[in-house]
Amino acid sequence: MAITSHLLQGPRVVIRHVRRQDCDELTALALESAEMLRRWLGARENTVEAFENYLERIGQPTHEGFVICLRGSGTIVGGVNINNVVRGTLCSGTLGYTSYASTTGRGYMTEGLRLVIQHAFGPLELHRLEANIQPDNVSSLNLVKRLGFRREGYSTAFQYVNGEWRDHERWAITAEMAHTAAQRTNFGCSPEGEKEGSPPAGQL
Repeated sequence: MAITSHLLQGPRVVIRHVRRQDCDELTALALESAEMLRRWLGARENTVEAFENYLERIGQPTHEGFVICLRGSGTIVGGVNINNVVRGTLCSGTLGYTSYASTTGRGYMTEGLRLVIQHAFGPLELHRLEANIQPDNVSSLNLVKRLGFRREGYSTAFQYVNGEWRDHERWAITAEMAHTAAQRTNFGCSPEGEKEGSPPAGQL
């Protein structure tokens, strides 16, 4: 179904908020990508009830949920969440994102996540975004590097995934850093290809 409203658009993709009508498409994408993503995100429940719980979560002021869609067709090619939004003197949030098996490796996540970052530092009025990434998730590390994130530290036993506590690297970008990246790389308007291999996947 073609997109009738979106928040921002790039050369190939647009971003918009997740909506209830996305249930069937997102559930199918999650099922087709389950094995691919299990290594990083663990087993997930891909049911209508799980989607309803997700909608309830992103309906809270502390969470935002987006999909990355192809321009024209509206086909969903990625998902991005901003979790743990804190206002006041911090104005920060934590990113989670995933590509899908049928469209990974084409640079859609790079382009789409750029747009989400623009939206976060624009209309959402955030100042800082963080991403926690497992050290051997090379594709995800390369993604945040391309987008101008800076490595800030290392958290041992940070998240319980697939029956064990996994270490994570801590990466972050601020509004000022994003502005610098925009000047350097025409931020949000110039797609860069993702490397073939494991898809970018971070905390959801």
